[in-house]
Amino acid sequence: MPVVLKKPVPAEVVRQDRSEVGERVAAILEDIRLGGDAAVRRYSEQFDKWSPESFRLSPDRIEEIIASLPAQVVEDIEFVQRQVRTFAQHQRDSLTDFEVETLPGVHLGQKHIPIDRVGAYVPGGRYPLTASAHMTIVTAKVAGVPSVAACTPPIRGEIPAATVAAMHLAGADEIYLLGGVQAVGALARGTETIDRVDLLAGPGNAYVAEAKRQLFGEVGIDLFAGPTEILVIADDAADPFVVAVDLLSQAEHGPDSPAVLITTSETLGRRVLDHIETLLPGMPTADFAAPAWRDHGEIIVVDSLDEAYELADSYASEHVEVLTRAPREALEKMTSYGGLFLGEGTCVSYGDKVIGTNHVLPTRGSARYTGGLWVGKYLKTVTYSEVVDQASSARLGEVCGRAARVELFEGHARSGDVRAAKYAGAELPWAGNLYAGANS
Repeated sequence: MPVVLKKPVPAEVVRQDRSEVGERVAAILEDIRLGGDAAVRRYSEQFDKWSPESFRLSPDRIEEIIASLPAQVVEDIEFVQRQVRTFAQHQRDSLTDFEVETLPGVHLGQKHIPIDRVGAYVPGGRYPLTASAHMTIVTAKVAGVPSVAACTPPIRGEIPAATVAAMHLAGADEIYLLGGVQAVGALARGTETIDRVDLLAGPGNAYVAEAKRQLFGEVGIDLFAGPTEILVIADDAADPFVVAVDLLSQAEHGPDSPAVLITTSETLGRRVLDHIETLLPGMPTADFAAPAWRDHGEIIVVDSLDEAYELADSYASEHVEVLTRAPREALEKMTSYGGLFLGEGTCVSYGDKVIGTNHVLPTRGSARYTGGLWVGKYLKTVTYSEVVDQASSARLGEVCGRAARVELFEGHARSGDVRAAKYAGAELPWAGNLYAGANS
């Protein structure tokens, strides 16, 4: 029986009023649909106090911004993007076009076609999230997307230079200093100066996430994203200080970010709890991390690692860190997670910032049915078929006629019938004198 050392606040106590967010977002998106650039500018002034002559940065301005950065910042951006690009390229290489002959003269094929135009949203607000530029733009470019329009908001009226550098070095074709619902709305619906995109990618706050939800269908999206999550599985060999630090590393994302520890050691669980209580007051980001831990932190003690894996799968957490004697065991035991981070030498923060796997991952239990953003999200997997053997077409036509009539689809059946008649001399009683025969 699991022992709970720390439980979250009941969901109804901390649940956000999503209906109010939804109504506000819908109104903004409708204004953008009707008002175009003027509406976008009005909301940018209202929310970000930002109204430049043009939201799009010119190539010269981009170069000036990058030149203003310390060389080390640029070098680090380039290093991280190499890691992301390398992993994304291996993903792309795993996807192959093929054509097979399934019957004589029956050729079936598959192709992966890049999406024509993608909108990448790189959040700003409190933190300049340069890593989101790597994850959304680099991956799109590896997939072969010809046009990527990227948006990021100003931060307190200032240009986030490192983010702009990351967007440019990642390969963005257009860069706009524009944030929030007005940014994703402009990308999805198009304005006089911003061409519409076919898919929106990238994380954001509750309003951006809701805007993507409402726009889904008009455009594609990467994921329905919620607050960042971390779940740590630890046995008695884990370092409780490391566990505590790693839990808090994700809690700082926001006051609604869940941080969960499942452990086989009650002693470790209690030591982790003590470390967190000691570390939290001194964290520069305690204003986010403290309420996140207070309201959404959990520590659960279980009897075995098999029980820990099973319980972890029920959470289907965005990030699962495995700090055990044999961390790779989780690869065989677990099935529901966004990203798996194995062993003490690895951590979720590496995935967020530097290691190369994509950090746009499923949240709120959606890891039960989907993975995260990857190169395949920017590709349309399509199929084609060609029948060049008349005997095979006649055979398919006969089967098609019978199968379609089982479903009462007479029109479908007749498409099969006519090929059976043309290529094999089958009769067409429904055609009367309209069909002259195989040599017509």
